Amino acid sequence: MYENLLGQPAKLALSSDIKNKTFPGSVLFSGNDASGKLTAALETARILSCHEAIPRSFECTCPSCLRHKSLLSTNLILCGPRDCFLEINAACDTFLRAYSQNARFIDAARYLFLRSVRKLTLRFSDVLLEGDKNVNKIGAQVGAVNEMLEELDFPRKLPPFEELSKKCEKIKEAALKLESEYLYDTIPIAQIRNMENWARMKNDEGKKTVIIENADRMNESVRNALLKILEEPPSDTVFILLTSKRNAVMPTILSRVRTYSFIERPKQHQDDVINAVFHKPEFTGSLNDYLMTFLPVSPVVLNQQAAEFMNGVLSAKAPDFGAIVKASGNFNPRIQLKLFLQYLNKMLRPLMYSQGGAEILSQVSAKTLECWTNVTGYNQNPQGALENLFREFLKLNMTNGNIFKCADL
Repeated sequence: MYENLLGQPAKLALSSDIKNKTFPGSVLFSGNDASGKLTAALETARILSCHEAIPRSFECTCPSCLRHKSLLSTNLILCGPRDCFLEINAACDTFLRAYSQNARFIDAARYLFLRSVRKLTLRFSDVLLEGDKNVNKIGAQVGAVNEMLEELDFPRKLPPFEELSKKCEKIKEAALKLESEYLYDTIPIAQIRNMENWARMKNDEGKKTVIIENADRMNESVRNALLKILEEPPSDTVFILLTSKRNAVMPTILSRVRTYSFIERPKQHQDDVINAVFHKPEFTGSLNDYLMTFLPVSPVVLNQQAAEFMNGVLSAKAPDFGAIVKASGNFNPRIQLKLFLQYLNKMLRPLMYSQGGAEILSQVSAKTLECWTNVTGYNQNPQGALENLFREFLKLNMTNGNIFKCADL
C-alpha cells in the first residue's frame, strides 16, 4: 500500500491503521503544498474500497481498484478548491514525451494525464452540482472533457502522435476554461449539503470516501454544516480533509478528526518524485519549481510586474495597469494572479519590523485577498481590480507616512 507516496513517513501510520482496522471515519491530512496529501487521500479511498480481503498494492486489478485508479469510482467524492492547471500540463508533457519515445512508462504516463484532468472534473460531479444555477453550463463542459478523455482511455488504441497532441491540447484548453470559470475558491454550502445527503445513502459495495481539499478555506457556515456530519459519520463513509494550514482549521473540526502529518519532503525525495512521476531526472529544482515551469508566464516576470506595481505606489504615480496585466498573461490561468499578489505581500513583509507595521501588513493581506476574490469570485476585470488595489495601497501608504518605503523591491 501507498507505493506511489514517495518520501512520506505518514504512509507507515496510514498502512498500520488500515491493516489493524483502527482507521477512523474522519481524518485530516496536514502538510505543505506538493507533499502528496491528495495522492495519499486517493490511495486511501482505493484501499478502503478494495474487494480483496487484504487490500493489495496499486497494481490490484479488482473492479473497484480499477475504477479508483482511473478516478471513475462512484464511491468517491472530491471537492474543494485546487490549482489544477500546472499538474495537468506537466502530466500532458510526460504523456506526450513517453508516447513519442515509445517509452516503457507509457501506460503510467497515460494514467497520469487522465487522472490529472479527472482531479478537476471530479469537483463538478452531479452529486455536488445539484441545485447549482450553472449546472447545465458546467455539465456540458464537463461532459465535453469526459468525452475527449474517453478517446484516450484504456483499452483504446492511441492515435498517431500529431493527432494525439491536438487532442491533448483541446483537453488542456477545456480544462483551463472549466477551472477558470467555475471552480470556486471556497466550497459552497450547497455542495456540503449535497455531499452529506450522498454520504448518508446506503452503499452496497465498499467504503465511500469524501475528500475535501483546502479545508482551511471554508467559511463559517460551511464549517458549521460539515461539523454535523463529522460528529456522527455514517459507518460506510470516510471523510478525509486536506490542508496546508492546520492552524487555520476550526478547533471544533480538529477535535473531530485524527491528524496525519505530512512533512516537507527533502530535496532527494522531491528529485525521486520528479523522476518517478514526471520522468525528468535532469531537473534540479524542487517539485514546486518543476510545476512552475509550465506557467505561461514565468514567476520571474510576475515578480517583475509586482515590483512595477509597487514602484508606482511608492512614487504615488499610477503604473500602466494594462501593460502589467498583458505582461502577466491576463492572469490566465488564475494561479498567475495568486503568485502576483503573493509577491506583493512578500515585498511588504519588512513592515513586520516597523512600528505599527504588523497591523498595516494585515490590512495589506486583506486588500490583496479582496483583489483575488473580486477577480476569481465576482469576475471583475483584472485591470480594474489592480486599479482598485493600487488606490487602497496608496491610501494606506500616505496615511501612514510612506511606511511602504521599506518594500523589498
